[in-house]
Amino acid sequence: MVYENARILVTGATGNVGRLVVDALLARGARDVRALTVNPARAALPSGVEVVTGYLGRPASLPAALDGVDRLYLAPLPATAAEVCSMAAAAGVSHIVDLAGEKGGPWQVVEDAVEACGVPWTHLEPGEFMTNTGVWAAQITAGDEVRDTCGDVVNAPIALEDIAEIAAKVLLEDGHAGRSYYLTGPEAVSRREKVAALGAALGRELTFVDLPRDAGVEQLSLVMGEHAEWYVNGLESLAEYPQAVDPAAAELLGRPGMALTEWARRHADLFRPAEIAGR
Repeated sequence: MVYENARILVTGATGNVGRLVVDALLARGARDVRALTVNPARAALPSGVEVVTGYLGRPASLPAALDGVDRLYLAPLPATAAEVCSMAAAAGVSHIVDLAGEKGGPWQVVEDAVEACGVPWTHLEPGEFMTNTGVWAAQITAGDEVRDTCGDVVNAPIALEDIAEIAAKVLLEDGHAGRSYYLTGPEAVSRREKVAALGAALGRELTFVDLPRDAGVEQLSLVMGEHAEWYVNGLESLAEYPQAVDPAAAELLGRPGMALTEWARRHADLFRPAEIAGR
């Protein structure tokens, strides 16, 4: 069964993934999409979308947003996940599709909360986002060297557009309840190869300068702050256990996922000076 007429609430609807989920639902023919946002006046959501004020971090703001909702896309906010899911269950939501991460990781609390509330669920568990290459944007804008660490560490990053399309499919179809989908991109690439792909999209030759651990943490802290050491710890784990491509995303999409080279071409302006990108 397809649920084009179901009332679907997208939380985090102006976030990086949630905004794309709104678009993907409309592209698939959804007719009753409700978008939760902190500031409706600035949301700039498509016409035909019902925009409501609220924030997952303030559960008291959610009763009106949940009223009459059949299916829910739950953005990942661990701090209030249990309370929000209990409210969704009480409001009569029939299916929750949550964005989480690899099992056992920092987003596990979201999955636990969803399962505990008693509503049928589907977990989306993406690996690293292609947008994380944005940590190099300032360096690439300024020159042809990217100074970082763990250059040979391999994973299979996924495009946000593909995550959103999968979320929309799962929200609109039967057959996904009780499933956990581990989502990767279509190819496993090293950090060094990611930099090369960005350079190709920009028509430039970029060089990855591989720094020792401490220098790498220091460099990443310029854009990640206190999370830099945690991120490098994760990279070192990947060095021991590289992430392989999982077929789930391609099977759900009915096509190969977006390759990093294509993503880089589409988003090349992220790595160009503002005066050039704006032309």
